[in-house]
Amino acid sequence: MKKIPYGMSNFRAMREEGYLYVDKTMYIEKIENLNSKYLFFIRPRRFGKSLFLSTLENYYDINNEKDFEKLFSDLYIGKNPTKLKNSYIILKLNFSGLNTENKDQLKESFLLSVKNSINALLDRYEGIIENTEEIRKKIDQITDINAVIMTIINEVKKVGKKVYLIIDEYDHFANDIIAMGESEFYREIVRASGFVRDFYETLKIGTESVIDRIFITGISPIMLDDLTSGFNIALNVTMDLSLNEMLGFTEEEVVKILEEVGIEEKENLINNLRELYDGYKFNKNARTSVYNPDMVLYFLAQYKNTGGYPEYLIDDNVKTDYGRLNRLTMNEENKALLERIIKEEGIVAEIVTKFSFDRMYDEEYFISLLFYMGLLTIKDYRYNILELGIPNYVIKTMYWEYFGRKLKEENNIKYEMLEIAKAIWEMAFEGKIKNFIKFISEKVLKVLSNRDTIKFDEKYIKIILFSYLTMSNIYKPISEKETEGGYIDIYLEKDIRMPDVKYEWLIELKYVKKSDEKYIEEIIEKGKEQLKRYRESMQFKDKQNLKKALVVFIGKGDYKIFEE
Repeated sequence: MKKIPYGMSNFRAMREEGYLYVDKTMYIEKIENLNSKYLFFIRPRRFGKSLFLSTLENYYDINNEKDFEKLFSDLYIGKNPTKLKNSYIILKLNFSGLNTENKDQLKESFLLSVKNSINALLDRYEGIIENTEEIRKKIDQITDINAVIMTIINEVKKVGKKVYLIIDEYDHFANDIIAMGESEFYREIVRASGFVRDFYETLKIGTESVIDRIFITGISPIMLDDLTSGFNIALNVTMDLSLNEMLGFTEEEVVKILEEVGIEEKENLINNLRELYDGYKFNKNARTSVYNPDMVLYFLAQYKNTGGYPEYLIDDNVKTDYGRLNRLTMNEENKALLERIIKEEGIVAEIVTKFSFDRMYDEEYFISLLFYMGLLTIKDYRYNILELGIPNYVIKTMYWEYFGRKLKEENNIKYEMLEIAKAIWEMAFEGKIKNFIKFISEKVLKVLSNRDTIKFDEKYIKIILFSYLTMSNIYKPISEKETEGGYIDIYLEKDIRMPDVKYEWLIELKYVKKSDEKYIEEIIEKGKEQLKRYRESMQFKDKQNLKKALVVFIGKGDYKIFEE
């Protein structure tokens, strides 16, 4: 039985210490056969990038030849090795955790990070590179980043070896600067004569001699356009169809994971994991979607430790990362666009493959950034139209949480958590919906600004309901669930963590403007008929304790409830 490697990204440790490793080594062969030696590849945060880089590092490291069988023999690449295995000196750079307080401190921490990586290289290859102590002292005295790079390039050249350069988190510091709104700071470091741009120009020079291959990862293409003239050699393979499943887990891999870590209850678990964490596609022609690997391993680690479902369905580390959503919606246009995406659960748009800071808040660039962050994914492509959608349930809950928080902050909505918790509890265990709807009407809808009430329609009110329902883990709200009788506005299914919930709900939601109140009886009759059809659908026919409710909101906050 394998141990679950939640949070681990060290390939060697996982292989030597009995941890599960999902074999992605066939992609080593694939990327070797691509039309460029210099590759740029991005995926959302915590999606397995660092582990894949660690795999590359161990495969190509010239010092690992004696360990090749131990590390790779049972993997695809161990059975099908390429001619380049164990043939490189590895230079691995990681630009996370740099000091972005100001330009000088960033430059200093950038230099220190590069020096530390080169010192690690000198330690690693002391038997290959001569006079490493002298080189280390020389580098220690250099204050120019590019001179440091050229020094190690020249030393490697002397011993007739080639370098595989791996860069992780290439954009981490840039994302931090952008999040702070420091546009001039950003421009100074990446535009002409900026030290970051100069650094990449130096790497390009290095490819003329000892830097034979480069693999760069990050979470967005924000710097690509700004670096292009200085570093125009990298091929962006982020949306390459052949690499769609290189990171993340396919469903077949998830099934195998459950077997390897000793979890027997597969069918229900797979169904739940699919709804929660699956759905990511990175090419419009991809047929296979992938699960977020970090979230799957987080879930399974909790499941193994406790024998049940985790209290929280999303890793706090991921949730913190997605907090960047707040910073991206500082202007009204993007905020309105995001609300539209939440209401429609998607949008038709093209994905921009590279863009600069100056256009980051344009509509098409903002949507593309949501895609790269893993907050949108490719849902469908037909007739030359690309449809993006929300990947899975946990990402939906993050959107609902964002929506509810924004609504509360901007309208000074005040309530006690006990009040909302009690109202949802009454729905779940007493089959009463009145107090929940009353809460939404009096504590939320009636205090919204006139600007917000202009947006009122059934979808807008539905998102408000969802944002409060997910404050409790009692229900999993499902929008537009398909039945033989049509699409249910809201189906409240008991959450997998709350098997003792007594009542589930079918809710038909209507919104009537005050000016249209004369049509209300007709709307009510139509709503009742719809509910009747939904309840008679085969999937609900034998379901016990399934409540029905027609909820009609009128104007800003008045309402009528008809329930059975």
